[in-house]
Amino acid sequence: MGKKRIVKKKGSTMSKGLKARALAKTSKRKMAEGVLNIQSTYNNTKVNLSDNDGNVVTWSSSGALGFSGAKKSTPFAAAKVGEVVGEKAKMMGVKEVRAVIKGVGQGRESALRAFVAVGINLTSIKDETPVPHNGPRPPKARRV
Repeated sequence: MGKKRIVKKKGSTMSKGLKARALAKTSKRKMAEGVLNIQSTYNNTKVNLSDNDGNVVTWSSSGALGFSGAKKSTPFAAAKVGEVVGEKAKMMGVKEVRAVIKGVGQGRESALRAFVAVGINLTSIKDETPVPHNGPRPPKARRV
């Protein structure tokens, strides 16, 4: 009947080594408050923490934590990203943040909830999802 194939699933869980590496690359900078930017698309979830001037201090994404393919866009992956960025922010001494959310992906809420669960106060949430006013030109009429 032939050899049996062993199929290894990749990208189903977060890589422990990649999480440790993400936490090791923490900025030594100290700050009390900042802006949390969450971009959640259909394919990925990116979270970055910046100071009040808009300079990015720390960031992470689903792909950076070892999730791949369709797993990157799940709420679970987004929660892990929020958790990692929250731990980095805690190490920097951040006490409160404003959240700015962009995108229509599944990880919008779960990334924010995981970040707040670390113990950082959330002062406001702003949704800046881009909405097209008219969109692209429609395709030509089909001739049969």
